[in-house]
Amino acid sequence: MAALNMLGRVLGFTIQNILPVMAVLLLVTLVLAAVYLWKETRFQEKALAPFPCPERHWLQGTMDLKRIKKHPEHVLEHMTEMVQRFPRCFQQWIGPFRGGLMVVHPELAKEVLKTIEPKSRSYEYLRPWLGDGLLLSKDEKWRRNRRLLTPAFHFEILRPYVRIYNQATDVFMEKMSRSFAQNGKAVEITKHVSLLTLDIILQCAFSHNIDCQRVGDKHPYVGAVYAMTQLIMSRTRNPWMMHLWPMYRLTSEGREFVKLYNLVHQQADDIIKARRQVLEKEGKEKMGRGSRYLDFLDILLTARDPDGEGLTDEEIRAEVDTFLFEGHDTTASGISWSLYCLAKHPGHQDRIREEVDMVLAGKDDEELTWQDISKLKYLAMCVKEAMRLYPPVPIVSRRITRDFVFMGHPLPTGATININAWCVHHNPTVWGEDFMDYKPERFSSENMKKMDPYAFIPFSAGPRNCIGQNFAMNEEKVVIARILHRFKVELVPDHHVAPVIELVTRAVNGIKVKFIPRD
Repeated sequence: MAALNMLGRVLGFTIQNILPVMAVLLLVTLVLAAVYLWKETRFQEKALAPFPCPERHWLQGTMDLKRIKKHPEHVLEHMTEMVQRFPRCFQQWIGPFRGGLMVVHPELAKEVLKTIEPKSRSYEYLRPWLGDGLLLSKDEKWRRNRRLLTPAFHFEILRPYVRIYNQATDVFMEKMSRSFAQNGKAVEITKHVSLLTLDIILQCAFSHNIDCQRVGDKHPYVGAVYAMTQLIMSRTRNPWMMHLWPMYRLTSEGREFVKLYNLVHQQADDIIKARRQVLEKEGKEKMGRGSRYLDFLDILLTARDPDGEGLTDEEIRAEVDTFLFEGHDTTASGISWSLYCLAKHPGHQDRIREEVDMVLAGKDDEELTWQDISKLKYLAMCVKEAMRLYPPVPIVSRRITRDFVFMGHPLPTGATININAWCVHHNPTVWGEDFMDYKPERFSSENMKKMDPYAFIPFSAGPRNCIGQNFAMNEEKVVIARILHRFKVELVPDHHVAPVIELVTRAVNGIKVKFIPRD
């Protein structure tokens, strides 16, 4: 107030003069926002009118928002109920304004994922952190970057990463043994597994070891990454802040988000600059020889178009940040839910352990090799069934940028279609009435041959599928195999576990287990 009075004296007005003006501006802003929301709602209602819609409350939409606030796991319970009522697609409204079409059948998912590439506006809150990387870029830029990045996921590049998977898992198991297993204590594993996968991704992307499993979020970089994911989730729950970046960055949360992504960007810039100097000194012909393997950053720095043009430092940072974001939390979700399923079904756990014992028989150490991964066939089936029941990314969203005929109905530019992997994976018309049961045999080689490729989409599908899915699957198999070779995993009977949507599928109360050392 004092500052306004001082400014007023300089400009020749008083606070009494400006308050009415500010009130009018605020009223005009509110009216314009209300008109925009009304038009947007009418547009979505008209676009979605031909498709089935559950009962819709004028304020809460098609979901019980009061119940969800108290019990966040109700979102996925609600979706499971809806897919049984509407096995192909249905409208979903969150509150009075936010509407979209949920696609829940493989045939329709294929039609969307193969045809519609642009991500919906809900992804934009990630842009200040991730920039214009593969997740958020579009059209020719996406195609060019995808082409340049594809060699980074060739099996010859992935092969040396197996040693990192083993070394990081050794740290994890030593920590679990010392702090929990030796004392018979239960542990909530989600955060520990997330630190494990972050440790792996930092070493594979940057060759950068910050000992994050032991230091945890006390390390500035690790703390910033975790804090940003929490701020993003908080922002998605506030529709007024979701798309209005100038308004969001004026809030206390927005200012904190800016500070954190500047810290992360600065550290990434420093690493990129230092690596560029190393590569210039080494020369490209010496890369990959001797003790240093080629990592993700090496590939990005040396990638070239046919005309010889490479990626800028800003583009490289965006791709590394995207790889970090998409590659550690999603993989941590997959590992955590796999361990949960195997602890819940010890017979399958024992069968995996027998398989791992056979693969490691006769070795001097417990380390798995690149050749060993392909031998873990039953483990692969169990991991896939866990990702069917608990897909790490439960929903992907697309925005129509040209008129699109869907199920015989025209959808206009601007409409939103959500491919709901959770519902596709829990659709009884696809998986049978036992769709809630954990049955790894669904993914035997015989059954996989008969399976619609769009029935199982934990890594999305179509042109914009996850470029790092082989990296993730290899990592999950090595980590889980090593853990089960060392420990038996048991659930804590009185700990309630229920899945909930965040940036990835998590457990609302975490996943608590006991690691029992094997004899």
